[in-house]
Amino acid sequence: MAAFDREGTLKKAEKALRQGRIDVAIDEYRRIIDKHPRDWNSANALGDLYVRANQIENGVTQYTRIADHLAEEGFYPKAAAVYKKILKIKPDHDHAALQSAEMAAKQGLTLDAKTFLHAAAERRRARGDTRGAAEITIRIGALDPEDLDARLSAARAAAETGDKAAALREYTAVGVEYDQQGRPDEALGAFQLAFELNSQDPELRRRLLSGYLQSGLLARARAIADSVAELRELAAALDEAGRGEDLLDVLAAIAQKDPHDAATRARLTRALVNKGELEKARAFLTPKTAGQDAGLWLTLAEIELSAGRMTEGRDAAAQVIRLDPSSRDAVLDLAWRLTEQSPDAGYLCVDAVVDAARAERDYAAAVAALEPFVIRVPSHIVALMRLVDVCVDGGLDRAMYEAQAQLADAYLEVGRGLEARIISEDLVAVDSANRANLDRFRRALVMTGESDPDKVINERVSGESPFFSTDVLDLNEFEELNDAGESDVSSEAPEVASADSGESSMEAPMATVESSDAWQSTSESESLESSEESHDDAAQAVLEQRAAEQYRLALTYRELGMYDDSVQALEEAARSPRQRFDACSLLGRIYQEREETALAVMWLERAAESPPPTRDAGRALLYDLGQALDELGEPSRALAVFVELESESRGYRDVSDRIERLSKVQIKG
Repeated sequence: MAAFDREGTLKKAEKALRQGRIDVAIDEYRRIIDKHPRDWNSANALGDLYVRANQIENGVTQYTRIADHLAEEGFYPKAAAVYKKILKIKPDHDHAALQSAEMAAKQGLTLDAKTFLHAAAERRRARGDTRGAAEITIRIGALDPEDLDARLSAARAAAETGDKAAALREYTAVGVEYDQQGRPDEALGAFQLAFELNSQDPELRRRLLSGYLQSGLLARARAIADSVAELRELAAALDEAGRGEDLLDVLAAIAQKDPHDAATRARLTRALVNKGELEKARAFLTPKTAGQDAGLWLTLAEIELSAGRMTEGRDAAAQVIRLDPSSRDAVLDLAWRLTEQSPDAGYLCVDAVVDAARAERDYAAAVAALEPFVIRVPSHIVALMRLVDVCVDGGLDRAMYEAQAQLADAYLEVGRGLEARIISEDLVAVDSANRANLDRFRRALVMTGESDPDKVINERVSGESPFFSTDVLDLNEFEELNDAGESDVSSEAPEVASADSGESSMEAPMATVESSDAWQSTSESESLESSEESHDDAAQAVLEQRAAEQYRLALTYRELGMYDDSVQALEEAARSPRQRFDACSLLGRIYQEREETALAVMWLERAAESPPPTRDAGRALLYDLGQALDELGEPSRALAVFVELESESRGYRDVSDRIERLSKVQIKG
């Protein structure tokens, strides 16, 4: 018996296909598969022919057989690609969807796995298979223990299928984790569902009360709260929600249950403040009762400043920061609230923060407090002067010039031309090409009665004015300026810049600093930097791994003829510096094959910006880029690329011939 001629059969199938005899081609491929059931390439081709012949079920059968084999053998990316092919042809194919989810999960692509499972569950619901949909929902919940939403859905599904114990256990566990993650609404929903299954559980009752408070369901919380501790929690929530009348009632209830509760007095005061009854609140809160509580001092500052008692309010704001340096943001929040009604009251809070920052020589923090204020109140001259002052002391030139410009505008707005002239003249000296500076200077000159402002401006800008002299003259060259009692400092001593103030000081050449605190600070800084670098390295490693997976997947897609999917995977892989050259190169060649030359040039140029893995790869890329530019009708750019390639690798392919041809084109052009 003669041996089966596989190659001959393939040729017959190809010939039949070229003649349009698709049924004959199918028969030939079936003969091959009958003889070689594990010839997966032929099986894939047979599946393609079935689909082209609109024999969808037969095609899907072949694809499924291939994909299942690949999955069993551990070729998960290839199996996933074939399952995806099935779903494109037949979106409701349950087995392909579930297996696609399985392949994605095995590759660590949890999000993709969930997408497939959700789609499968929806299809089952659509055809009335509620229990089947619930089973998939439970499966989704088991994919990722950190996906609490999926686990909650799985618990609902368990309840629907009658497994009450499992549902109660999962509802409670998910609710606790939601709570720990700071997601109170979701936690409340989970505890409510658990409470419906078991209303006698005291722990669930406690958690449910906490959930009501966190979610703002205060009426429900009030119906449950009874003990002093519970009423205190409710009072805090009412205070935060700004529900003054309800808060007063609850605070009264606390006071009735515990008349010696000092905290109630403080909360009552805050409730009155939120209600707007500041003078009434003032009767309950004094500097003495505020004591060492920064929060009460902040309330006192708001009361005093809102009532127009500026000195007392400023002192209270400063006391807040002294008691709790981390409360500067809270003082600034108060400043922004007050500024809406009284800019001067708001500024006093800002001023207290600025003083605290300057005491620590933290000029950047001082500027960060002042700049938002002068944005809100652009013409507040006192704040602008303070901002300029801080910038000068801190050596913050850029912020200083911006503040000077704003201050000059403020002076112009109120008609103080002399001050505006001095500042704008200084700004023009720094940047004479800035039209805004020149305009300020001109307006200030006009305001001060200058008869020919343009002449003055020209003199200043040209350097004819002494204010703009650029000659560096040491007029103190022969003067002795040391204060009495100070020892002379050698002119040879190096100048050391202060890290805090930007000022410089003289330091002896052999000076040595021995400070354990300084060493500890350096050590801690180095440790923090090391930790941050380690974190960055880990994140980069994840990115690189993902990019490598996408590149391998793109190769599989391309091998199967799934070019759109291949392009998508390559674009993601190209985000990684390590994969960029290979991914961009392949993208360029795919677009060349598609005759989308402009896109090919774009991706090849991106590849050329990355270092090639080998010299041959770099040369091949430049050749393809030059060819694509030539096809795109860019002879000049193509010529430049080929000249570069010839200079690096003389005699490479037909580069010299291309250079000669393109040079003639240039000459004719």
